[in-house]
Amino acid sequence: MEDEKFDVIIVGAGPAGSACAYILAREGKSVLMIERGDTAGSKNVTGGRLYTYALELVESNLYKEAVLERAVVREQIMMLSDKTGLTMDYFAGTNMEERMPQSYTILRAPFDEWFAGKAEEQGAMIAAGILVDELIEKDGKIVGVKAGGDEMYADLVIAADGVNSSMARQAGLKKEWNGHEVGIGVKEVIELDPETIQQRFNVEPDEGVARAILGGTDSVMGGGCLYTNKDTISLGVVLSPASLAAQERSIADIYQDFKMHPAIYPLIKDGTTVEYSAHLVPENGWNSVPEKLYRDGFLMVGDAAGFVINTGTMIRGIDLAIVSGVAAARAVLKAAAPADVGQLYMKELNELQLISTMQLFAGWPQITGLPRMSSVYPDLANEMIGSLFYVDGKLPKRMDKSMLQILRKHVGIGQVLADAWKGFKAL
Repeated sequence: MEDEKFDVIIVGAGPAGSACAYILAREGKSVLMIERGDTAGSKNVTGGRLYTYALELVESNLYKEAVLERAVVREQIMMLSDKTGLTMDYFAGTNMEERMPQSYTILRAPFDEWFAGKAEEQGAMIAAGILVDELIEKDGKIVGVKAGGDEMYADLVIAADGVNSSMARQAGLKKEWNGHEVGIGVKEVIELDPETIQQRFNVEPDEGVARAILGGTDSVMGGGCLYTNKDTISLGVVLSPASLAAQERSIADIYQDFKMHPAIYPLIKDGTTVEYSAHLVPENGWNSVPEKLYRDGFLMVGDAAGFVINTGTMIRGIDLAIVSGVAAARAVLKAAAPADVGQLYMKELNELQLISTMQLFAGWPQITGLPRMSSVYPDLANEMIGSLFYVDGKLPKRMDKSMLQILRKHVGIGQVLADAWKGFKAL
């Protein structure tokens, strides 16, 4: 009944929804957060990283309470050829006693459950195990939701229901994804004892690695990632649906070969798989963010709004989700009337620099979408670096001639220049 009306109903208890619910409930708003999983996080693909600045926007020093894994002290880029691997390792370092680490690896299931619980502590009502069927619209305004035959009403409904947001589509603000806007991801969580992880990745207790991986996907456009957790490793690949459909191998087979690559397998050897899952990943950045993120009585946050950045070497989604949840909460608190929330939300997204950050990286899909990034250039880099260390007792070729010969073997100079120009324009 409309007599039992909330200030805000949030559909989805991921990082965006929980950040919004936490702030609104803390400030005295009546909030209902509806989650289709049995618990917050139970439907999420596990593994990733969280940039701590985002939690600081919710509450100062909240990261100290959060369910986090390891502080990222090594940023790595790996390029794989058929049998070899080249890894660039940047040691960022951190002194956790003196300053806040920039980012942590996380496991989404425990993190999301913790975050939703913190929102509940502030006074938000959490309803788990409930699938929202549809929005309720009256006189052109969204006024509530229907779930399992029940109707629930609010001044504002916030879609925080992820990349396949049915709420955003029902509101008429979002179209179905096409194959060039998303990737198909497979991620596995592999259990290893902490000492083994620390030895294999050259880190201390509570320190970790985030690794972006190019190549190793059987020439299918895409890439991989690896994150070290306390006693597990999160390993996965994301592949282009169009490129995958153009050949006969399944994504499961490609992933299996990827994890058995001679440069990958020693890192996970003797580990036990504790989770295996697949999901869609937004790949097109700002180019796929809907033209309008709100309408009267309704707005979108997080993955539902398309707030993801993937440069091939940096993947950001969780922090942007939290920032958008903060922006939504601030808009609600500043609005003199419910009709003002949408425009205030856009203002907050700008002030928090989320939109300008998304726009800054808008050209990167043109670079990461180059087919040569998944095979030709990793092969080229491996052969060039390998040649620097090769000795067979014969007179070596001059380095400039050797490098030029390897370059021409893999790709034409004209193509390299064209790709470089495309990358320059995208930046």
